[in-house]
Amino acid sequence: MSGAPPGEGLAVYVHWPFCLSKCPYCDFNSHVRERIDEVAWRRALIAEIDHFAARAPGRRAASLFFGGGTPSLMSPETVAAVIARVDRHWPLDDGAEITLEANPTSVEAGRFEGFRAAGVNRLSLGVQALDDRALRFLGRAHGVDEALAALAVARATFDRVSFDLIYARPGQTLADWRAELGRALALGTEHLSLYQLTIEPGTAFHARAARGALVPPDGDAAARLYDATQEICAAAGRPAYEISNHAAPGAESRHNLAYWRGGDYVGVGPGAHGRLTLDGRAVAFRQHRAPETWRAAVERAGHGVRERRTLTRAARVAEVLMMGLRLAEGVSFARFRDRAGVALDRALDPARLAALIESGLIARDARGIRATAAGRRVLDALLAELLA
Repeated sequence: MSGAPPGEGLAVYVHWPFCLSKCPYCDFNSHVRERIDEVAWRRALIAEIDHFAARAPGRRAASLFFGGGTPSLMSPETVAAVIARVDRHWPLDDGAEITLEANPTSVEAGRFEGFRAAGVNRLSLGVQALDDRALRFLGRAHGVDEALAALAVARATFDRVSFDLIYARPGQTLADWRAELGRALALGTEHLSLYQLTIEPGTAFHARAARGALVPPDGDAAARLYDATQEICAAAGRPAYEISNHAAPGAESRHNLAYWRGGDYVGVGPGAHGRLTLDGRAVAFRQHRAPETWRAAVERAGHGVRERRTLTRAARVAEVLMMGLRLAEGVSFARFRDRAGVALDRALDPARLAALIESGLIARDARGIRATAAGRRVLDALLAELLA
């Protein structure tokens, strides 16, 4: 199995694990620390880039994504150093997408010019709500006015801007969400990431839900909110190209498309994951999750890899389908064969596939297969049936 077409660019992800505070809904690998030795962290990130570059030489980078945590807490100098090191090993394509996630506070907005000068050309803002009461509930450090001011600075500074919203919040009505989403679309950004609130184990919200202090919308209410989201965004010229991501045509996140299309990517930093094609096989990498453990490993061995695993064909088939069917475009026969090393019709039970097509959950044409609008609404169940 090749995993990546010849000449296809790498996607490079860099994880900054630190936040000023932990949001009650967040189960990401993010941590609060009183003091951070940024110079030491910069050295460690660069060392791990060097490690992977030695194992995947001769490639080029199509995208670079700084995620977290809160990467906008990094100094522009660290961001510039990482970009330069990636470009040294995997020359960045002309027009490569370089994204940095940021919180929309006035303090972080003050760094936007520095990030632009460092080479960032796309900013992703964690707005999360356009309602002050909802922002307090979500544990955010900003208010609506501060978020809108930061968004205005971002749009004046970067070529491309996206922002996130969380919906299906407790007590949120369909009318409330329609009004909030309409306001968000009127702000004119080319890309929106719209996530339903999920109650994840280990979070503060999970503890509240367990004792009955937090009750999210039931399944039917959440489905109505999801359907309205699709309808409103499509009418505004921001259709869903992935289950939770909406963009004007041509404004999709090229970095995230690399994941969903099963391309090669390098993950650098605590808890990061990667997929690389090495000697014709797809190899999965996973880094140590705890920041201090990861950094100590890098300082000792030059990398923080905790697990390296060559994927079986069955694992790769499942992965390509699970990621690809999130996309409105679905999975093409050609891409599936390239990624999984086997024809799609040979990888799947034809009777199961036919039944899902008959039920209206999957559509098939000469190009490939895709989940229908109804299928994306129940994608987890659809995949469980398809891969059974």
